Amino acid sequence: MRFKKSPFVVALILAGATALMAQDKSLGTIKGKVRVETGTPAGVTVVVRRGESEVTRSTTSKDGDFVVSKLKPGIYGLTFRKSGLSVGTIEDVEVKAGKTRSLGDRLVLTIDEGSIAFLSGSVPNAKVELSLILEDGTTKKIDGRITTETGSFKFRLSPDAAKYRVTVKPNGAEPVTKDVDIDGAAVYRVALNLPPKSQ
Repeated sequence: MRFKKSPFVVALILAGATALMAQDKSLGTIKGKVRVETGTPAGVTVVVRRGESEVTRSTTSKDGDFVVSKLKPGIYGLTFRKSGLSVGTIEDVEVKAGKTRSLGDRLVLTIDEGSIAFLSGSVPNAKVELSLILEDGTTKKIDGRITTETGSFKFRLSPDAAKYRVTVKPNGAEPVTKDVDIDGAAVYRVALNLPPKSQ
């Protein structure tokens, strides 16, 4: 026996779909873009609040974009957090039913120097490479630069406990390495003894 769609069933389906669409129009959306002073804007936690109470949360994309939907009309505050960066807030964001409130890209998170580790040293006119020492003893290069005549260099790192290797490659000399343990937010200075230049 074949089932025939009666006009009543079709009307019921259409009424349900219309009700769902009308329900969506009673809610609003906030969207925006987070920029960062350094590093990537991906993975910033976006907490949406009403007063001090958290309503929902989202995370930024690789480009720093975020969208928070299904919000009841009202006034909201947003808090932005990512390890190593300052906490950002935007207050008094009004959400209207059926509307998308765009915040643009006005929020820039700066470096929170109290929550990151700095690895610094001084080697004039040399290539300096920084590698993470993995658990199996192998290394993974994460940064590198050529120093100037003054020679100072500084790497910004996560304060999480880890071991790093600084390798200096002076012109015409053998590379020199130094391993450094990072175990919190602080400034770690590296002293590297370069071999004397061959005559």
